[in-house]
Amino acid sequence: MANDSVAATNPKAFHDYHIEEKYEAGIVLVGTEVKALREGRVNLRDSFARIEGNEVFLHHCHISPYSHGNIANHEPLRVRKLLLNRNEISKLIGKTQQRGFTLVPLKIYFKKGRAKVELALAIGKQAGDKRETLRRKIAEREIQKAFKQKQR
Repeated sequence: MANDSVAATNPKAFHDYHIEEKYEAGIVLVGTEVKALREGRVNLRDSFARIEGNEVFLHHCHISPYSHGNIANHEPLRVRKLLLNRNEISKLIGKTQQRGFTLVPLKIYFKKGRAKVELALAIGKQAGDKRETLRRKIAEREIQKAFKQKQR
């Protein structure tokens, strides 16, 4: 497996949120979770991060049990601690106390053999914003399609 390989992404995050800032955080894993991540058996769809005390935790991240695991397999939906710099955590505490900001994981990947989470400081989109984003994507696809047709 390559050094920088993506285990999972969260496409719903870009649909539901305006991404303001991105942070890279380490993740505390136990037992067979790393092997399950390498198999790509992770779902970030409804996950979010929360600051509790002076620590950041990842909630609702589903890492399926390892296929070759045994009785000592991990709990799929357990809360996992994220590793961030103290300055980053204090900055996030200030930002998340503002109205509308939330912490959303965008992807889980491996960097130099270590599991990392790309965490985003985001603001929720309104229904109109979501429709506008969808309209823009469709228009962009049609432009690309027309451009390809013209090149033939």
